Amino acid sequence: MTAETALVVATYSRRMRLLLPDGRRVDARIKGKRIQPVCGDRVEAEPIADEPDWLITSVRERRNQLTRPNLRGKVEVLAANIDRLLVMAAPAPAPDWSIVDRYLCAAELIDASAAIVFNKIDLPANECVDDVLEDYTRIGYLTVRCSAKTGRNIDAVAELLRDGISIIVGQSGVGKSSLINGLLQDDRQRVAAISDKRGEGRHTTVNSAMLELPDGGAVIDSPGVRDYAPALQPREVVVGYREIATAGLDCRFANCRHLREPGCAVKGAVEKGAISTRRYDSYRHLLALTSKLTDAQY
Repeated sequence: MTAETALVVATYSRRMRLLLPDGRRVDARIKGKRIQPVCGDRVEAEPIADEPDWLITSVRERRNQLTRPNLRGKVEVLAANIDRLLVMAAPAPAPDWSIVDRYLCAAELIDASAAIVFNKIDLPANECVDDVLEDYTRIGYLTVRCSAKTGRNIDAVAELLRDGISIIVGQSGVGKSSLINGLLQDDRQRVAAISDKRGEGRHTTVNSAMLELPDGGAVIDSPGVRDYAPALQPREVVVGYREIATAGLDCRFANCRHLREPGCAVKGAVEKGAISTRRYDSYRHLLALTSKLTDAQY
């Protein structure tokens, strides 16, 4: 059998859907238990004799990977070879900006461009939303406000996604699948409502799927989350907060963690309002979380 290099475009536990070089889409199984492909992976696969399925025999080297620690403290890869990460938030469920910060941190670490999409602008939002989005704009992140329900500014989101492979991430219920439906101009994705009981969104998709967009590019629709943290070492956290990393170049000590050290330029910038207190607190909390997870592994 002749092996082909294929793109993983959907994952179903130990089964995958592949896009072959000739444009065909085929279902595939995975050879052995050590191979763990994810959406966005380039894999080597070969047809199985007398069966419609193909067999994935290896995963090619990844350019980057979006990760998180699982419940056992091991690194779980969510998607690979990503060009762009769009973090979605909305008035409902109430935005958890620390989750947005953590996704942005992950994007910085994997060298993927990032933007914030604030959906459901047809609904009333907390007055602090404007300040938070302005903070993101000030430190260089593009922010787009849209409504998947009314279609407002969907074209601006489509322009962001025009080239390469993007992934849309965020809390459950913020409207990721509804937005993708609007981008696709159909109802290919399942949409879930906000839970009436707890005000939290139900997961809209069990597994990740990559969808080609009509105006170009492809987007990975990932399952919604109630919490997220990238899998990283404590020393990497500062790299993910671009304004803190830049200010930290002027600290007295090269290994300053920007907590209680004397001569810390970051704390000085926070006191002067050059770095938002909210972002600084987000940095400290993620640093504490990664330190705790790292200690638990040893």
